[in-house]
Amino acid sequence: MTRSGTVSASLRLEFDETRTKVVFKASADYADALVQLAGRFRTAGQLGPTTAVADVDDLLTRVDQLAQWPDQAGVEWAPDLQQLVVGTIQDAAKVEQRLADPEAAAATEVAADDVPRLLGDEWQAELGEFQKRDIAKLLSLQHGANFSVPGAGKTRAALGVYAVEKARGNVSRLLVVCPKSAYESWKFETAVCFRHRLRPHVVDGTMDDYAEVLIVNYERLDRALPVLTAWLQSEPAMLILDEAHRMKLGVRGTYGAACMALGPLARRRLILTGTPAPNGRKDLENLLGFVWPGHGQRAVARAVAGGDLAEASRTLRPLFTRTTKLELGLPPMEPRVRYVDLPPLHNEIYEALIGSEGSGSGQDDLSALGKTALRLLMAATSPALLLDGGSRYEPLAYQLPPLEIPRGHSLYSLMRDLPDYELSPKYQETAAIIAKNAQDGRKTLVWSTFVRSLTTLERLLSEFSPAVVHGGTPDRDDQIRRFRESKDCHVLISNPATLGEGISLHHVCHDAVYVDRDFVAGRYLQSLDRIHRLGLAPDTETRVTVLAARGTIDEVVEARLDQKLEFMGKILDDPTVQQLADLQEEPSVAAGLAPADVAALLRHLRQR
Repeated sequence: MTRSGTVSASLRLEFDETRTKVVFKASADYADALVQLAGRFRTAGQLGPTTAVADVDDLLTRVDQLAQWPDQAGVEWAPDLQQLVVGTIQDAAKVEQRLADPEAAAATEVAADDVPRLLGDEWQAELGEFQKRDIAKLLSLQHGANFSVPGAGKTRAALGVYAVEKARGNVSRLLVVCPKSAYESWKFETAVCFRHRLRPHVVDGTMDDYAEVLIVNYERLDRALPVLTAWLQSEPAMLILDEAHRMKLGVRGTYGAACMALGPLARRRLILTGTPAPNGRKDLENLLGFVWPGHGQRAVARAVAGGDLAEASRTLRPLFTRTTKLELGLPPMEPRVRYVDLPPLHNEIYEALIGSEGSGSGQDDLSALGKTALRLLMAATSPALLLDGGSRYEPLAYQLPPLEIPRGHSLYSLMRDLPDYELSPKYQETAAIIAKNAQDGRKTLVWSTFVRSLTTLERLLSEFSPAVVHGGTPDRDDQIRRFRESKDCHVLISNPATLGEGISLHHVCHDAVYVDRDFVAGRYLQSLDRIHRLGLAPDTETRVTVLAARGTIDEVVEARLDQKLEFMGKILDDPTVQQLADLQEEPSVAAGLAPADVAALLRHLRQR
């Protein structure tokens, strides 16, 4: 890095408009040198005789190639790009130092005991020992990642980092990207942590010129990009991605591309998520690639390449901080799987659907395979779900059209007649569990992937005054409040895509039932934390039951989730996550009950 702002530059490097690529601009005399330089970068391409472009990550991993430029004194850097490159190189050097000589590195890092002094006079909130430890580690790097479990106080710890940086004069404003469900938490914490509350503003199409904290959700991020860009550029700022796994696709996803565009504009970048690798290595690469472009991806790829996840965890540990559930001292939770057998007609429909989907075209089409998987998940729960189109309140990926079956087809007759003979064994099992829990005075949280399944369960469980929350629920807060406060409301029915984050139910509910699960490991882990988080009494018994239809796609889902959770647990060195990958089996209780039997049982228990 030689200079910035000179007049007679032979080579200038700057971001393109997306800030995910670097533009190389050479003077006419150095056109040939530019061609040779571009050839040293894997992603480089010529835009003209004196202009080339390459990915930011490519530049950062091969920045040493600029030493080959014949006119070193004539290299000019755009200030924001220079800041990104210098910061990434410095952090990379710190990480290498930590790995090479941990004891020497520890002597130069911020100590947890020093954190209260560094927070400044404005800070007034209490901090736990784990939070002080996490803040100290994050302050020891220019940028950082907090992968602590829900309930470990990541929001307050992140504000602690901001307070120190503000007291040092490094930043003066804060941009928070988070799900809508996290708005209240950020508003509350920015009010109680400081003697003079920080002024927050939720980006909703308007702007508050005096706001110190901007809060925006991932869905609005792309549309708000010009406004947020200008805001970050006007004063030195810190950027926090809360529930950062939302942008795990990196530049390949809409959320990720927007985050990557904003990242270089911030003086300090921090990501928060308890599930940083829900689908494996690539997710972790993209998240750490936001924090440290170039270096983050390379560090993960290099650590995992050998296949030894214990060693990979040791290598990556300096890049993030994590408080585990074991460290929080929570009482144990052991999810168990209950297998149910499909009744004859139900099984016949499932097998017919397998044959129909398997013989169709598009086996190499990822979208078509995804739809097939969703249909099989529906069929393993209740074939009736296949006859109606996807609700507009379901996530886009789940909005399937109804399954079109010719009236003369045997499958059509089977699906038409099934409800007259057989009730879904999963619904039977759910009803039996809730009836027993209600009799014992215990509330139950029921999870199902599809909105149509939620509404079916709402009717089936009407005896227990269920609260229901999905993407189209107009009175979400009232439904949750009723579940928490009403003695008559024994069950809350929801899907992980809607209620998997940002809500705490552990004070009133200690039982959960998964009618079905999809392949999204991160959402599954997040949903578990709704009833198992900090604040539980030491003697609390938390019971989680996963229902699976034997011989169906449910077994495929279980196997894949096991693999994903095992990877994540070993990378994070977290035994709790690893244990979730090996569910214990327990016997079902409702197998063999006819629909009329279930209804009679519910009436009997309700009367008692």
